[in-house]
Amino acid sequence: MALKSVSLDDKYSLERGRIYLSGTQALVRLPMMQLRRDGAQGLETACFISGYRGSPLGGLDQNLWSARRFLEKGRIHFQPAINEELAATAIWGTQQLHLFPGAKVDGVFALWYGKGPGVDRSGDALKHGNSAGSAPLGGVLLLAGDDHTCKSSTLAHQSEFAFVDALIPVLNPSGVEDILDFGLFGWALSRFSGCWVALKLTAEVADSSASIAIEEERPQIVLPEDFAMPQGGLNIRWPDPALDQEARLHTYKLEAARAFARANRLDRILLDHPGARFGILSTGKSTLEVGEALSLLGLDGKGPQIGIRHLKLGMSWPLESGGVRRFA
Repeated sequence: MALKSVSLDDKYSLERGRIYLSGTQALVRLPMMQLRRDGAQGLETACFISGYRGSPLGGLDQNLWSARRFLEKGRIHFQPAINEELAATAIWGTQQLHLFPGAKVDGVFALWYGKGPGVDRSGDALKHGNSAGSAPLGGVLLLAGDDHTCKSSTLAHQSEFAFVDALIPVLNPSGVEDILDFGLFGWALSRFSGCWVALKLTAEVADSSASIAIEEERPQIVLPEDFAMPQGGLNIRWPDPALDQEARLHTYKLEAARAFARANRLDRILLDHPGARFGILSTGKSTLEVGEALSLLGLDGKGPQIGIRHLKLGMSWPLESGGVRRFA
């Protein structure tokens, strides 16, 4: 039996098939996939990446530099920042491209990165940017590196509360494959809802590795049919008074995020039983741990059933309550 030819470049160059990569390398591949998806729809977009290193994203800039020849093939510009808030402010600027004449691309989708304390110190830029909104063909994805166990930080850190305070939806991947899927969902969600979208990453997710199957058609992204878009849409515009932004964010944008999560089944029941008496909700890396625990107990659906239902929350905030009601 002939062995398949494998290259270290496969993780970035293959458009379909099986690749082996780490969570951090998946983040490098992500904008390449978005460019190809946009190109397949006849769009000419570009990507801007900026942030400040810190565990568990401490090696992201090194991996981006190592992949420079792949980034340069597309319109992907990486500019590490002096600090996190300057990076977030530059990201905000990328969403204003279409407000001025002379744009050379249809839109710029952006990737910001920083560890938990960097999310805190960037609150001003994150709140203003999310309130102003994303571009219709842009979108903003915020990579938040969280160190729950204080492994390499001076404080144990969790970023969801800062994002909730800024009214920024939070996607919570449980592994390498989720990083790619949720990253693409995140930019699509940002374009549709006008929100900036956070992707929470712990060391267990960013530093893990996996062999995954790649299909450029995956994930299949659909737009909600049960959401009434207000006149003028939800994206950034000018002029736009601050109180108008606030009303749009509270009245429409967060509801648009819930509708998108519902339409794309970001929250999924992984284990079901018609007579379930116990329900387990999990998000992020804990989803895999819950699954392993159920398997060790023989309660993963392959053995005897004792009435357990398990729901994976892909968007941990804002909660899509309809799916949780069905789960309960």
